[in-house]
Amino acid sequence: MSDILTMMWKESKDLLFQGGWKASIRPLLLIGIMGIYLPLQFGLQWLALSPIELFVILWIPFSVIISFIGDAIAGERERHTLETLLASRISDRAILLGKVVVTVGYAWGMALGGLLLGLILINLFKGNGGGWMFYHPLDLVLEALALSLLTCILGASAGVLVSLRTSTVRQAQQILGIGTFVLVFGGISALQALPANFVASLTYSQFLLLVMAVLAVLDAILLGVSLVSFRRSRLIVS
Repeated sequence: MSDILTMMWKESKDLLFQGGWKASIRPLLLIGIMGIYLPLQFGLQWLALSPIELFVILWIPFSVIISFIGDAIAGERERHTLETLLASRISDRAILLGKVVVTVGYAWGMALGGLLLGLILINLFKGNGGGWMFYHPLDLVLEALALSLLTCILGASAGVLVSLRTSTVRQAQQILGIGTFVLVFGGISALQALPANFVASLTYSQFLLLVMAVLAVLDAILLGVSLVSFRRSRLIVS
């Protein structure tokens, strides 16, 4: 556990301070879009978390992960810091999990911060008095947060796996970009292939639970493959 915490501390510093002030502006900008701009556009409807709003909450953190997760291993290789990292006493599993946990926490924190900020903003500007309003129904909010977390894990697990097998960050980002395109349109095609009566029989909440189950299986597979593939003996040779 201490190895994972050590790795998380290293990755957190690299993530927050690498790239100067521009790296600090990006998360604030994205949280502002999710927590200020969109809630003001949707108004009270934002608290209902319609499919469009849910897509935004899922897509922005996922796109953030895809934009920089390629740096996880390929970036270390380009900066010639991978050898130093592999020479440390930190275990292979701790290195990989530390990178995944920090990346997921960073992106998922944006979704959480955006939802919280949006909730506060809507209540401040609703203009009709009354008590404090929350996202409704509550189980839908919890499902949205769980779905966002699973989506972030999917992006981070796939990104680390791609980064392990590429020599440059640019190459990793290109592969992840193509993979994202395939994932989106593959998901749409899969939904269209389902029997219409089956989809119609599901409630919005049940549909989200079904998607969560599929994502959980994909996450387990990709993260498991990444853990098996991350071996310092192979990386040192490569």
